[in-house]
Amino acid sequence: MCRGLGSRKMQLILFEMPAMFHYDLPRLSAILLTFFIAGTVKGVTGMGLPTIAMGLLGITMPPVAAATLLILPSFVTNLWQLLAGPGFLALARRLWTMMAGIAVGTIAGAWLMTNDSGGWTAIALGVVLVVYALFGLAARQLSVPTRAERPASPLVGLVTGLITGGTGVFVIPAVPYIQALGLDKEDLVQALGLSFTVSTIALAIGLQRQGAFELGDIGTSSLAVLPALLGMWLGQHVRRRVSPATFRRWFFICLIVLGLQLVLRPII
Repeated sequence: MCRGLGSRKMQLILFEMPAMFHYDLPRLSAILLTFFIAGTVKGVTGMGLPTIAMGLLGITMPPVAAATLLILPSFVTNLWQLLAGPGFLALARRLWTMMAGIAVGTIAGAWLMTNDSGGWTAIALGVVLVVYALFGLAARQLSVPTRAERPASPLVGLVTGLITGGTGVFVIPAVPYIQALGLDKEDLVQALGLSFTVSTIALAIGLQRQGAFELGDIGTSSLAVLPALLGMWLGQHVRRRVSPATFRRWFFICLIVLGLQLVLRPII
């Protein structure tokens, strides 16, 4: 009898799992492959997991659905990056107004993503990808004067947050701005990790407040953590064999293609 009850319990669990994860096997496999690719890019370049994941997933699903899947893989990989160096407290003190702006802007901007009925968030996502890629290909090094940092940081954070909340992409204008602060290599990587971690947490809060981040999304998002970490591990090995400059160039070219596809799809 106990064996029969145990068998029935297992059948119920197996029956309920698909409802929890919302996706059939082919779609779930595509999602996991996407995060493996995105993790590989992050392993090589130090960034790009949310950008690649949103770009690829945005082809087959609304940005709000893609953003909910992004939460846990992005949080785990960026927290790892944030805690990998010794400068966390100093960076947090220096950039706290920017982080506050990101949090406020992202939570407010999530309304744009969750209340889009005309497909404009997908177009906005495509535009952000193209702009970021063009900036990366131009490879222009900007510089922020020390006297301008105090007023600029909260404004940059707020704009980054609004774009993050509306598109799920964390990079504009946060990445160019942080790169322009003149940080050394270790502090730069850690500052980017701080920005991305705050963006991820704020995006989760914003989506949850709008009723778009549910238990089933947590289940699928948690499954994407392992392929993202495996991709990062592979990317770190690839980085030793491939020129980072060459890889970044092709990374940005692929982003342009993805972005244009998202922008032009409603027209074509």
